[in-house]
Amino acid sequence: MKKLWYSKKVKRNDGKCRDKYDKIEEIKEEIREKIKNTEREDEMKKGKIIVILVLLIILGGVSYGGIKFIGIYKEYKNQVSKDGEEVEITIDKGTTTKEIAKILKEDGLIQHELAFVMKVKESDYAGKLRYGTFQLHKGMSIEDILKSLSEGGQEKDVIKIVVPEGYTVQMIAKRVAEAGLCTEKEFLKAANTLDYDFSFLKELEVPDGVDYVLQGFLFPATYEFKAGTSAESIVKRMLQAFDDNVMANISEELQTSDQSLYDIINIAAIIEREAKLDEERPTIAGVIYNRLKIDMKLQMCPTVLYPLTEGQYNVNQVLYSDLTIDSSYNTYKNKGLPIGPICNPGLASIEAALNPESHEYLFYHTDGTNDGKHIFTKTYEEHEDTRIKKD
Repeated sequence: MKKLWYSKKVKRNDGKCRDKYDKIEEIKEEIREKIKNTEREDEMKKGKIIVILVLLIILGGVSYGGIKFIGIYKEYKNQVSKDGEEVEITIDKGTTTKEIAKILKEDGLIQHELAFVMKVKESDYAGKLRYGTFQLHKGMSIEDILKSLSEGGQEKDVIKIVVPEGYTVQMIAKRVAEAGLCTEKEFLKAANTLDYDFSFLKELEVPDGVDYVLQGFLFPATYEFKAGTSAESIVKRMLQAFDDNVMANISEELQTSDQSLYDIINIAAIIEREAKLDEERPTIAGVIYNRLKIDMKLQMCPTVLYPLTEGQYNVNQVLYSDLTIDSSYNTYKNKGLPIGPICNPGLASIEAALNPESHEYLFYHTDGTNDGKHIFTKTYEEHEDTRIKKD
C-alpha cells in the first residue's frame, strides 16, 4: 500500500491520518486472527466480524483499504445470484478452503478470497465441501457456490448411471451403452450368469427359459462408474447393492416365509410395475397371493407388456389381441407366477411381497383420476360396476 498519508494534500493532518492508518492495520490484523480460530461460536462471531468490517469501512473512508474491504463486505453479505458465463472447475481431494477460494477467484467466480473463506467458516458448509468437477457460473453468490460445492461434484472421467425402480436388465443395458460404459451386448451377457460371489445367488433356483438369470436382482439406485468399467464390474456393483439393501433387510423374514427368494422377487417385480403409490403395494401384493391361493390366473398387464416389448416397456396400453401372446411370462395365458421377474423391483415392493395385506380382494383397476390410485373389489361384478362408474 502506498503511504498517501505523507503527501502534501494531507500533510496538515499527518498525525491524525497516521493514527487512522494504524487503526485500520490493527483491525485488519484482528480479522485475520479471528478467521484462524475455527472453534468460535457461529452466530456470535459472525456478528463480530460484521461489526469489525463496518468499523473498518468507517475508519478507512475512501482509502484503498477501505474500498477493498467494502468490496469484501458486500460480497460476503450478498445472497443474490445473477446469470453469467458457465465455468467448470475441478477441486482435488484434500484441497483446503483457502485453495478453493484461490481457484474460484482465478476462474472469475468470486472477487475476494477472504469473503469466501469467511463465509465458509461462518456457515454450516464448513467441512462439507466436496472434491470433484463442478459446473458453476459467473454471478453466483458465495452462498449458492457453497451449496453447489457441498452437494454436487464428481471425479473426472466418472459416469453417473441412474437405475429407477422397475427397470429391466434390457433397459439398464441400453442406458449403460448410451453412457459409453460398455455395449448392450456386453452388459446382457454379464447379466445372464450366476457366476458372481454372492451367497444369495448360490441358493437361487432359476427356472430354465428365463430371459436373464439376474433379472430382478440388479438393485435400482444411482451409481457412479469410472470410464472403462467392464460390464461384469457394473453388474457386480448392482448385485452388491442388492445384497447391502435387500438381503441385509429381509434375511430374517425370508426364513419364516413360505416363498423362496426367487418367488418373492418375482412377485415384487409385478408389484413394482403395477403400483404407483407406496401405500397400495401391500394391497396389490394381497391380490396376487389371493389369486395364487385359489389357483386363479393373475392376469397382470405388465406380464404381457414385458414379452411384448422385449423388456423395454415402451408401450403403455395392452390390447385384447396382445393377451394371447405366446410367452411363459404371460399370466393371462398361464396360471401361477411368470417364469421369472419382469423387472428389477425396489425395496418397497420387495417388502410388500414379503408382507402382503390380508384382505379378500381379487380385482382392482385404476380409479380414473390419473393419480395412480386403484379401486379394489372382491367380486368380478363389483369390479365391472366400479369400472362403469369410474372409467
